[in-house]
Amino acid sequence: MSRISEHNRELIIQAASEIFADQGYAATKIIDIAKRAGLPKPNIYYYFKSKENLYRSVIESVIDPLLQAAQPFYENGDPATVLAQYIRAKIKVSQQHPHASKVFASEIMHGAPHLPEDIAEKMMEQTLQSSTKIQDWIDQRLMDPVDPQHLLFTLWASTQTYADFDWQISKVTGKEQMSQSDYDLAAEQLTQVILKGCGVKAP
Repeated sequence: MSRISEHNRELIIQAASEIFADQGYAATKIIDIAKRAGLPKPNIYYYFKSKENLYRSVIESVIDPLLQAAQPFYENGDPATVLAQYIRAKIKVSQQHPHASKVFASEIMHGAPHLPEDIAEKMMEQTLQSSTKIQDWIDQRLMDPVDPQHLLFTLWASTQTYADFDWQISKVTGKEQMSQSDYDLAAEQLTQVILKGCGVKAP
């Protein structure tokens, strides 16, 4: 793919993320996405063929980094290191993909009517792997006996809130946009709370 084509695809996905997040799937029109991207409407169909394909690409733009964020669960056996890396990676996804994160959250809240089956399967596989790893740590007495699934729910909610509820965070903090130091502080504080709450000691 040429650099121009890749650049145009990124422009379209970013514009689509913003429009889908604001209006939802049903109300979104391709012409609005084209205007936001600053490209002719036929270009949208040239690159993505349909609104459904474009929506899938928006979902994938946040799912791929979310799945990648869980890689430490596959690679490292130390709970303190893995959980810290996972939290930081999840915060980074919220920072870099705020609109796509909202689209994904809205999709889940509406019962995932447009979520492709293969993506749902990848998510379930990753969740099973992470839950199994947490249970292994518990069995080895490396952390307190917490419920692995509910721990993951807590981690998802507390990291994705920085994208999905940015309006609320902006109002509370009085900042239009969080700085890098704000995101770093969020990751550090959440890591501290989770590790202490789960009885995990730093290596």
